Amino acid sequence: MTHPTHQQLPVQAAILTVSDTRTKADDSSGQRIQSLLTDASFTLADYQIVPDEPVAISQIVQNWCDDATVQAIIITGGTGFTPRDQTYDTIVPLLEKEMMGFGELFRALSYKEIGPKAMFSRATAGSRQQTAIYVLPGSTNAVHLAMTKLILPTVQHFVGELHRL
Repeated sequence: MTHPTHQQLPVQAAILTVSDTRTKADDSSGQRIQSLLTDASFTLADYQIVPDEPVAISQIVQNWCDDATVQAIIITGGTGFTPRDQTYDTIVPLLEKEMMGFGELFRALSYKEIGPKAMFSRATAGSRQQTAIYVLPGSTNAVHLAMTKLILPTVQHFVGELHRL
């Protein structure tokens, strides 16, 4: 018996940019995610920008997880160490399962590009209900790296596994 790859699975993704300053007009990271998803023939279910406030972040993510039309959530911003960076601390408790290898591999790939400052990223991924959730830094370069090297090649498999009995 072969392990399913789910490579043909349609995926609808929601994008959440966490920022106190960005708007849809200047959100280069959110726009990059959107264009990469579209280029890969995925469907955009929703796209929002929210301030770095835990209650607002949590509410949007939980609502998307309750929505059967959203199979994946990609969050960008708020993963660093400034006092306002709340995304990681808000999302990790919501996860039912954390994909430890995602953050580890992301930091290893980032190290090749930016050196030891890669360790300051708290990028992670995991699942809640049957929804894949990715948490990325706000940098457009970091988003591009995560999307092209980690998320786009595997998101269909991740979503397929979450729906497998």
